Amino acid sequence: MQAGQLKDAAQALDTALNHAHFQTLVHGDAKLANFCFPDNHGANRLAAVDFQYVGQGIGVKDLAYFLGACLNQDDLFKHEQCLLDAYFLHLKDALYHYQIDVDFMPLQQEWRTLYPVVWADFYRFLLGWSPGHYKINPYMHRQTDMALAMLVNLKGSR
Repeated sequence: MQAGQLKDAAQALDTALNHAHFQTLVHGDAKLANFCFPDNHGANRLAAVDFQYVGQGIGVKDLAYFLGACLNQDDLFKHEQCLLDAYFLHLKDALYHYQIDVDFMPLQQEWRTLYPVVWADFYRFLLGWSPGHYKINPYMHRQTDMALAMLVNLKGSR
């Protein structure tokens, strides 16, 4: 990866994600090819496959990876807020349904704040692995700019 602001921020991005208070298990490669959907579109069943990596992380990491694999940049810009809202609505319902004792509002706040950091960290990975990757687009750039600005603000407030 070439030198620059994103490479310089790699450790801070990693720290922000790995030291988040609310952690869960993440698939780590959430893309359409790793999910199986039933033939009956009305069924509420889904299977995830290809667990080369499963580990601790924040749930919006899988969300960002999945959205980046399924949507083009225009749809990401257009539907971002609606999709984030739907994700957190379903997460809240699941936490209630499975009686998981977690304070949802702070979890949501933390993960919404870290959503751009996930994108920036993914961008950093792609630049090191495949700099011409099709997932690198203006939406990813915008999220990265937001994450880098957030890190600068955090550093300046210390």
